[in-house]
Amino acid sequence: MEAKASAKFLRVPPRKARRVVDAIRGQRVDRALTMLAFTPVAAAKAIHKLVRSAAANAENNHGMDRSALVISRAFVDRGPSIRRLEARARGQAAIKRKRMSHVTIVVSDGEDA
Repeated sequence: MEAKASAKFLRVPPRKARRVVDAIRGQRVDRALTMLAFTPVAAAKAIHKLVRSAAANAENNHGMDRSALVISRAFVDRGPSIRRLEARARGQAAIKRKRMSHVTIVVSDGEDA
């Protein structure tokens, strides 16, 4: 059985969020939450909240045992970019892109429905 949680429009660049997600993929939920709590990356706080949400969805909606949950799939997709102007030399301006991410976490207990 699987349960999932997703967060869209996170103000974290996908490239930086993927580093965190790659570290927790395949881990048990309890271990992943411990790793995320001590990871000094800005994306870790949002992904920590998302893993807790996926575990709560599995426990409350599907009746799964929290201690047996494993992060089976976790991926980061690119979201839209906010464009801002940055002042440059000689009165010019450059476009600065503030990128966003869509993060999805899927947890399973290893049993098929």
